[in-house]
Amino acid sequence: MVVDPKRSGIAPEAEPQEDRKPQSDEAHSAFTPPEGVPLPPPPEEDHPTSEFAVPSGLAQEHPTEPEGSAFAPPKGHGTQTKQPTGFPAFTPPHGIPMVRLTKETPWQDRMRTMLRMPLAERPVPERAEKHEDESGPAVPRVLDLTLRIGELLLAGGEGAEDVEAAMFGVAHAYGLDRCEPTVTFTLLSVTYQPSLVDDPVTASRTVRRRVTDYTRLAAVFRLVDDICSDDVEVTLEEAYRRLAEIRRNRHPYPGWALTVASGALAGAASTLVGGTWLVFFAAAVGAMLGDRLAWLASGRGLPEFYQFVAAAMPPAAVGVAVSLAHAEVQASAVITGGLFALIPGRALVAGVQDGLTGYYITASARLLEVCYLIVGIVCGVLTVLYGGVQLNATLNPEEALPVATRPVTQILAAMLLALAFAVLLQQERHTVLMATLNGGVAWVVFGALHYTSEVNAVASTTVAAGLVGLFGQLLSRYRYASALPYVTAAIGPLLPGSATYFGLLSVAQGNLDMGLGSLTKAAALALAIAIGVNLGGEIARLAIKVPGAADASARRAAKRTRGF
Repeated sequence: MVVDPKRSGIAPEAEPQEDRKPQSDEAHSAFTPPEGVPLPPPPEEDHPTSEFAVPSGLAQEHPTEPEGSAFAPPKGHGTQTKQPTGFPAFTPPHGIPMVRLTKETPWQDRMRTMLRMPLAERPVPERAEKHEDESGPAVPRVLDLTLRIGELLLAGGEGAEDVEAAMFGVAHAYGLDRCEPTVTFTLLSVTYQPSLVDDPVTASRTVRRRVTDYTRLAAVFRLVDDICSDDVEVTLEEAYRRLAEIRRNRHPYPGWALTVASGALAGAASTLVGGTWLVFFAAAVGAMLGDRLAWLASGRGLPEFYQFVAAAMPPAAVGVAVSLAHAEVQASAVITGGLFALIPGRALVAGVQDGLTGYYITASARLLEVCYLIVGIVCGVLTVLYGGVQLNATLNPEEALPVATRPVTQILAAMLLALAFAVLLQQERHTVLMATLNGGVAWVVFGALHYTSEVNAVASTTVAAGLVGLFGQLLSRYRYASALPYVTAAIGPLLPGSATYFGLLSVAQGNLDMGLGSLTKAAALALAIAIGVNLGGEIARLAIKVPGAADASARRAAKRTRGF
């Protein structure tokens, strides 16, 4: 019989103390498994899991291929079955290999190659930056030095591409690797951004005065070469000191030597087109008078346009005076010789070169300057020729200058012309001889093609100018200097002086059709000179090993010239 303790009033038997459980929340926790359910195994601390991990039992999806780039070569192109290592679609685990530019090449090629690289692929400076403070380069001073060097180069007539390469080389040598220089005809600017999250620093400088001094240009080239070289340590203070010395240096030739050189240039040009010794002296006298008159106008502060008007009048006046005196002197050769000393061939070559290399704004400004100077020459010559026509001077635009029958005399005249041109450009004395020989070679090639083989004058001029550019570029690479001292003076014998004169004379006499035809021929010859010089320089670059590339075909082209 079972007796209920509660109903019977019998006290229940007391439980042992050790069998009792505490009456608390710990005994009834929601995380405590019920009786009869085994405890889960403890978590493995050595192998933590992630909420993004794929659960066991599910197949892992294959990773999708990364999207390619529009500039990366397609797979399977040609005989290759995989993407070349030079164009990675993503950053490899070991990083992008550093691009090493050979030091045997001139700094122009090395800096031009780096400018054509994307900003992310440009190599960092391979040596310690040239600054004494460990906190980093003095950015404002480096940018100021860069702009001052670019100003001297651009004012000296250097091409925009070489000026930009020099500015980038100076900034890169002092540790500013994320630097972007910009060059226009009258304004230079450079921007430096330390990183993608820092604000960029921009500085600019205006080029207000242009001076033709190739000695100063060569000194600036040597300074840039020393700054960009590993063998020479040039601090900021030393670079500023050398730049100040370059600015203070006087011209290598005095004023009277420049006047004599202008007369020798005009006399040699008149002999080149068939003139005699009397024509030589008459043209020299006219050119020297024009040079002195131009110096007087420059001292009065007149613009360069009026200086060319003043310089063009005395040679034309001497020619008209000779014609009115009925002397046995070819007036056409006298005036043609004077025009040779005035045609702005240097600015024309620089303008066409900037256009061919993609600097269209600078090229347009240079060519516009050339047009203004030529208009000034036209105004001065036409004023005198119109007065001579009114005085019944015997000037015949249909008469042609005598064909060359004195090759030795004309070769010597061409070399004398190049020599005088080199003196007018204030070249260093050790470069005058090479420029003179280069001018003689140019005339020999032109005479052999045009007079002997009867090749068209434009084609003959292009070939001769191409050889001038080729030899000038090779000489500049050999001496690690600018190519302008070896090229500009050498193209002097090829300038279209006679075509310009006959065109202006026809316009003065009212024969516009013949005048425009002669002036068009002169413009074609001038463009042939500029294109030939640039083509010769490019051929020289193709023959030289490109830095950072195995062969010439691997050379990067500038984005502005890719055609899209």
